[in-house]
Amino acid sequence: MPIELSEVGIAILEECNDLAEMLIRKNQDYGNSVYEPIGIFSKASTIDQINTRIDDKLNRLKNSREKNFNEDTEKDLIGYLILRRVFYRVHQNMARREHARTKAGEKGLPEDREK
Repeated sequence: MPIELSEVGIAILEECNDLAEMLIRKNQDYGNSVYEPIGIFSKASTIDQINTRIDDKLNRLKNSREKNFNEDTEKDLIGYLILRRVFYRVHQNMARREHARTKAGEKGLPEDREK
């Protein structure tokens, strides 16, 4: 069943699409640095680094005044929240695949059982 979009619904889609494009572009520009950091100074886990960036953005928003509101900071915050969800989704999918491989290995392939 298709969703009928109101003006607000269209605006939501446009914002989400803009954020998706920004995240994909930044991921390409920075070489997937959120998920594959070079780790020169920080040895924190990927999720801890994402959480730190979220904290930094929240702090920046908290300390800014209305007149100094920075839309980029707000977009960055939303972006890091999305990246956090993506991190968990990717790792959940990896865990499922590993679990399926392990189960398949326990059963063994038919040719392995004949040996």
